[in-house]
Amino acid sequence: MYCPFCANDDTRVVDSRVVEEGAAVRRRRECEACGKRFSTYERAELRLPLVVKKDGTRQSFDLEKIRSGMLKALEKRPVSVVQIEQGLNALVRAVQETGEAEIAADVLGEFVMEQLRSLDGVAYVRFASVYREFKDVEDFLTAVRAAVGKKE
Repeated sequence: MYCPFCANDDTRVVDSRVVEEGAAVRRRRECEACGKRFSTYERAELRLPLVVKKDGTRQSFDLEKIRSGMLKALEKRPVSVVQIEQGLNALVRAVQETGEAEIAADVLGEFVMEQLRSLDGVAYVRFASVYREFKDVEDFLTAVRAAVGKKE
């Protein structure tokens, strides 16, 4: 591992810890040349499926795009960053567990809504209203009933 300060390739691991619910390892390293310390993160590289859009086009799985959509839905809601990251990790695990090389965008959207529903009912309804393109009040009420149903 190269030192980010002096580019020396002789660094040693000072401390290792499991983070992100066991999904990664954080390593504290020290450069043998300049003595500065820095952290690195190690994760298993797992291939995520291609997303098949409604029009049939395919694009790479983009976690940042999903995070952005969830953050918009969760704006000004009492949900911590830790909870959001846990939801994103659960979503990625669910996608990986399908074992498929491709996943339909609507299936991915359902995974996102499932996570939002477990995090915050208002965020779930916000996301669902855009994602499902509500046409009338009845569509909205159905989503509200689904959000309330999770607590019962």
